[in-house]
Amino acid sequence: MPVKESGRILGLDFGSHRIGAAVSDPLGITAQPLSAIRRQGDRRDLEAIGTILREYSVDTVLMGLPLHMGGEEGTQAKRARLFAEKIRERLEVPVEMWDERMTTVQAERHLIASGVRREKRKEIRDSLSAVFLLQSALDYRNRK
Repeated sequence: MPVKESGRILGLDFGSHRIGAAVSDPLGITAQPLSAIRRQGDRRDLEAIGTILREYSVDTVLMGLPLHMGGEEGTQAKRARLFAEKIRERLEVPVEMWDERMTTVQAERHLIASGVRREKRKEIRDSLSAVFLLQSALDYRNRK
C-alpha cells in the first residue's frame, strides 16, 4: 500500500445508503471514526468526501473492496471500483482498494457486544466498519 509517511489516510466503506468513513492519525498508527456520509448522489457524495480530505489534510483514500468470501468480485465491488475512480479523477487524490470482507460483520458484533441498541447500531455500523478496514491496512503497513 504505497502511502506517504506524513499524510493521513481516509478509509471509506462504500455502501448503497451510506459511506462509512474513518481517518488515520497523522503518524498512520490508528484509525478514528468520522460520521458516515448519507448517500445523496455521486456529486454530493464527492463534495462531502472532498470536504473531509481538506479538513483532515488527507493525501490518500483507502476504499473498501467488498469481495465475496471466495475472493471474487460481485456487483457491489464493481460499484466501489467505479466510485473509487470518480474520487481519483474529480478529487485528484490517490485511491487504493482494500479487501473489506467481514468488516461489517465485525462492526455489528462489536456493537452488539458493547450493548448498543439495534436502532443506534445502524447509524454507527458503517463508520465502525471503515475503522476496522483502515486499521487493518495501517497494521499491515506498519508491520512491514
